[in-house]
Amino acid sequence: MRIRPIAVKPLNDYILSVMFSNGEHRYFDVKPYLEIPFFAPLKNMEQFKQVFVNDFTVEWKNGRDIAPHELYDDSMPASTFV
Repeated sequence: MRIRPIAVKPLNDYILSVMFSNGEHRYFDVKPYLEIPFFAPLKNMEQFKQVFVNDFTVEWKNGRDIAPHELYDDSMPASTFV
């Protein structure tokens, strides 16, 4: 079974708080993506806050999304996030 997000909450400083199907709570930093033209609209904090879980990954209302394996592999466990 693939690990997928089941809940997401946008936080300050372009961080996503993500709960995964394996029970892990992790944090994903979106800031590095904001320099990529495809993700640049998310620099607008109101657009960034419009994130939601769409079946197997997180997506924004403007159609941007992040692959679920990338979301998990590049995130930090909540226990190590400072």
